[in-house]
Parts: sequence; structure tokens; C-alpha cells
Amino acid sequence: MRVVIAPDSFKESLSADGVAQAIARGVRDAMPEADVACVPMADGGEGSLDAVLAATGGERRQARVQNANDQACEASWAWLGDGRAFIEMAAAAGLEQIPAAQRRPLQATSYGVGQLIRQALDAGAHHIVLGLGGSASNDAGAGLLQALGASLLDAAGAELPLGGAALRQLARISLDGLDARLKHASFEIAVDVDNPLCGPRGASAIFGPQKGASADDVAVLDAALAHFAQVCAQQLHKDEQNLPGMGAAGGLGFAVKTCFDASFRPGVELIAELSGLAGAMDGADLVFTGEGRMDAQTLLGKTPAGVAKYARQRGIPVIAIVGSLGEGYEALYAAGITAAFSLAPGPLTLEQACSRAPEYLRQRAGDCTRVWLAGRQSSVAAPAALEMERR
Repeated sequence: MRVVIAPDSFKESLSADGVAQAIARGVRDAMPEADVACVPMADGGEGSLDAVLAATGGERRQARVQNANDQACEASWAWLGDGRAFIEMAAAAGLEQIPAAQRRPLQATSYGVGQLIRQALDAGAHHIVLGLGGSASNDAGAGLLQALGASLLDAAGAELPLGGAALRQLARISLDGLDARLKHASFEIAVDVDNPLCGPRGASAIFGPQKGASADDVAVLDAALAHFAQVCAQQLHKDEQNLPGMGAAGGLGFAVKTCFDASFRPGVELIAELSGLAGAMDGADLVFTGEGRMDAQTLLGKTPAGVAKYARQRGIPVIAIVGSLGEGYEALYAAGITAAFSLAPGPLTLEQACSRAPEYLRQRAGDCTRVWLAGRQSSVAAPAALEMERR
């Protein structure tokens, strides 16, 4: 039997590869002879860098950059060879890097992501894959542009401070100082949401609160980003704010789409292509996937929904083992998930679940495999028994 294991990471607990290996141990407990293929996955957000490195054998490189609070930090990116680089924006401006009490949504910046792009250009990159998601910033990519040489000026001609709120004072954009190498670079943007930049479904309204933004902060940021988009439309003659995905990662994709040669793709599709997921599924009998929390939002481009799509095309059942099941997760059944289970054996604190995740994943995977095997054996045995009765 061939089993493909293609999960996302479990935030603050296990990498996608760690989840896959734990599930694989459970599958082999129940079915030692199984041919198991682990394909760590991601959807463009945090964990994508590790998934890409595991899938491609790319080279991890380090850079000293600024985090979302404009403090120095170490960030990784991937050199994939042939002039290609992969950058996970959360590595530089990720929410998980900033303790809850220190989050400053009005001032948070994507400057460090621009610094990573400079590092890739220095290495000779001419095609940059940029994974969006898990951001602490809400500046529509303004900081990224500033790091790459753009000037965002107020009415007096002074450079704006970093952060989304400052964009309220934007009077003029100058791209004259942009790194000249960007003219010869293309960007492929991996996103896991389809939100526009502004409005009730925009970056600030939907994702601002998880970054520490109050209701008043959300109003300030939404107005500031709308003003930024208006100035861009007037001066750069491009109005991209309502395109799907512009609200991802605090609107970072908006700046990249507006100023550079960039195309957008669903993150899970892009990671699946890099990891060879489709080929791994050929001839498979069963697929496992998972993520930290599965709910109705999973349908909007998250890893389990993407994996289920590939499996459904091939008629392969899919079992999802997740940290928790949230409201509306049942909608995934219509999208190709055969069954979904929480890894927890009973009432647990989040800390307990995270610390024992490998053990629980192994147990649930073993349980699920045994049930699947029993069903498979019954489907074979029942017709044979009927035939015997006829005789």
C-alpha cells in the first residue's frame, strides 16, 4: 500500500516535516509494509521556507535584517539555484517573532522583507518567489519599498516614518532610487487568502486584530492603506487594491504587484509544484494531511484543502489529523477530505497538546490507518463471502 503524507506545520509546535514524520510512524505501526512518502507542505505562510527547502534541496541562507518592530534579527531565505530564490516574508516580519505585549500594529513594518530581497539580488537572483502570510506588519508593503530604495514623502518632502499609520501623511512616491536590478527581476507571489487591500474584508479589518490592532487602530490603518493605494493609482497609474490577495500579509503583495513584475498564485499550488506533490500521489492508496486548526477558513486556500484537491482528482481518500477542529470544518468533506480528526485524546491545555504533538499524531495516525485497513479488508471480504454463499 502506498501512503502519501502531506501536512502543513503546526504553529508553535512542529514543522511540516515533523508532523509528516510523526504521522508516518503511526502509519507504519499499523501497516509496517506500507510504502510511505512524506511531502511536507505549506500554503505560502510561515513554514513555507522549510517546506520548500525540504522539497527542493535548496540552500538555506542567513541575513541580518529588521523585524516588524524595526529591531535587528536573523532571518533565513532559500537559494534554489538557476537565479531563483524563495523568501518567506514571515521570516523577517512574522507575527510569531513579536511577543503579544510588544506588538505595534500602527508602526509595524515590512522593511526587513525588502532587505531579504536585496540579499537575494546580491546573490544573483532574477526570479523571486515570495510567500505571504503570518505577518506582524500592516503597511501594504511600504516598508519593503523603502528598503529597496523608494521614497515615500509627506507634503514637506520628508521621508515618512515606518509603519502603516504613517501612510496617512503620504503626499508623493518616488521610485527613482529603487534598486536598478529590480527592472530585470520577476516575482511570483504565493498567497493563502483572497482578501482585497481595504474595506470590511481588507487587510486591516480581517487580520489587524490578530496583530494587536484595536477597533480604532483598524480604522486608522484601513484609511491609511486606502490613501496609499489612491496615491499609487494617481502617480503610478496602477490601481491594484481590489485584486484578490492584495490583503494578504498586511497588504504586502499590493506594493510588489504595483511596483514590480509580479504574478499571484495560490500558495498551496505553488508549494505543491515545488515539492512534486502530484507525482507523489500517483498510484497512492491513501493520503494524510493536517494543520494546526481546521475550520471553515481552511477552504480559502489552506494546505488541507489544496492537498484534498489533488487527491480528489485521483480518487484517493484523504484523512486530516489536526490540532483542533473549529466551526465549519465539515465543509471540507465536500472539498475532498474523507474524514477529519483532532489529535488530542481528551481535554488538554494548548501547552500540553503542543509538547506531546508527535506522540498524539503517531497515535491518531495509527488508529486511522487501522480503521482504513479494516474497511478496505471488509470491502474485499464481503463480495467473496457472498460468492461463497451463492455456491
